[in-house]
Amino acid sequence: MPAAEAFSRAVYDAVIVGGGHNGLVAAAYLARAGQNVLVLERLENTGGAAISTRPFAGVDARLSRYSYLVSLLPGKIVNDLRLPFAVRRRTVSSYTPTLRGGRATGLLVGGDEEGTRASFAELTGSDAEYTSWLRFYERTRTAAERLFPSLTEPLPSREQLRDRLGDDATWSMLFEEPIGTAVEEHFTDDLVRGVVLTDALIGTFADAHDPSLAQNRCFLYHVIGGGTGDWNVPVGGMGTFTDALADAARGAGAEIATGHEVLRIHTDGRNAEVVFRTEDGESTVAARRVLVNAAPQALAAMLGEEPPAAPEGAQLKVNMLLRRLPRLRDHSVDPRQAFAGTFHIAEGYEQLATAYAQAAAGRLPETPPSEIYCHSLTDSSILSPELAAQGYQTLTLFGLHTPARLFADAPDATRDALLKATLAALDAHLEEPITDCLALDKAGQPCIEAKTPLDLEHDLRLPGGHIFHRDLAFPYGDEATGRWGVETAHPNVLLCGAGAVRGGGVSGIPGHNAAMAALGQ
Repeated sequence: MPAAEAFSRAVYDAVIVGGGHNGLVAAAYLARAGQNVLVLERLENTGGAAISTRPFAGVDARLSRYSYLVSLLPGKIVNDLRLPFAVRRRTVSSYTPTLRGGRATGLLVGGDEEGTRASFAELTGSDAEYTSWLRFYERTRTAAERLFPSLTEPLPSREQLRDRLGDDATWSMLFEEPIGTAVEEHFTDDLVRGVVLTDALIGTFADAHDPSLAQNRCFLYHVIGGGTGDWNVPVGGMGTFTDALADAARGAGAEIATGHEVLRIHTDGRNAEVVFRTEDGESTVAARRVLVNAAPQALAAMLGEEPPAAPEGAQLKVNMLLRRLPRLRDHSVDPRQAFAGTFHIAEGYEQLATAYAQAAAGRLPETPPSEIYCHSLTDSSILSPELAAQGYQTLTLFGLHTPARLFADAPDATRDALLKATLAALDAHLEEPITDCLALDKAGQPCIEAKTPLDLEHDLRLPGGHIFHRDLAFPYGDEATGRWGVETAHPNVLLCGAGAVRGGGVSGIPGHNAAMAALGQ
């Protein structure tokens, strides 16, 4: 098996497997520290799940095809790497339509305090739920301010993190009791409860009271991002971020080779050999250290080791381009307000419980819960000037409680059935079918695409289509996790992908932490 000849050297300080955003963060940090770095990426482009594409033929709309919002990315990484990248706050946090007494209404959160208070009062009949809302999210915001900075520091122990939080009641709420307990203690309205719970279920197939606390771990990462819990829009789309990372890595001296699929890693703990495949066949490159921006299952396969338990994704991702926003049945809210934040569909507390129970029993949810947001209302730069001038808008839909197992027997037919049911749940709150608003591509086909967990497994090699590579972990360690939460059984092999402790989401944190571990920090 010949050694690679296209690279600048025979032995690198670090070879990084995978050119997703975490791998690029690690590459940029290591190259800026003076190390010789080579990134090997299987696909013909870098970025992994954090990319922008034009999915609809002949239509100049550059969509964030997979990952789409930013919360967990520390400003420290953007500043350290001098990235020309910005996020923009949404003017509205969320809108949740519903029917009360046969009347179309909803809950609008954000914009201004008095408007939010009035919306709570109109929906629930008093100020009590809004007062509870403020009290609950003051607790999570305090947790965010105290805990988020720890994510780019050496991994604390459980007790150290608890001391850092400094609030036993909030610690118990987030880390010890199922989050459903806190939701039910703080709120009485079913719709309000559901809106709060959704942050615990993104890419996580769990019930509010699941004893595993998988839902708590998901909730924690969704409310502490940036020290605020805000979810912001990447200006220019997600690909702008990963393009900036690739430029930063190359500018610091890293080499990036696309179309290079890593097959095996051989290591004696001090030196490593990476076996990869291109269209020309197999070859090898040597490295003192290997950082793997892939799922733990993929890492085990590369090392020839027993894989961890297989993860399972549980989401539906739908991308749409509209000629215009649809009209709402709730006439009290402008569609430009409703879709500017997170538009919750069938996400009442009992609806979420029912959908979970149906999926756990092996059936598609009859009324699939999902949430939508419109990127172009906050940042129209992803549309051509012509499309923007004509009023075109994008919609991104993320569906919950659709585990990969449901698609195993008939993936295409099941995807189609789920998409139909999901759009029907949305249509229940519109004055016109959403399909009537869809733009058409150059062949006259509607501009809509849907991705199930199996599609993500096929497109991106995410095991089971799990967007976090495996279930999220609480951001503390023990004697088995290592100093940074990226270490493996091999001293010179580090995990820098979402499956690391403190991984998940578009954060760059595992990439940063793996780079710090590699540099002996």
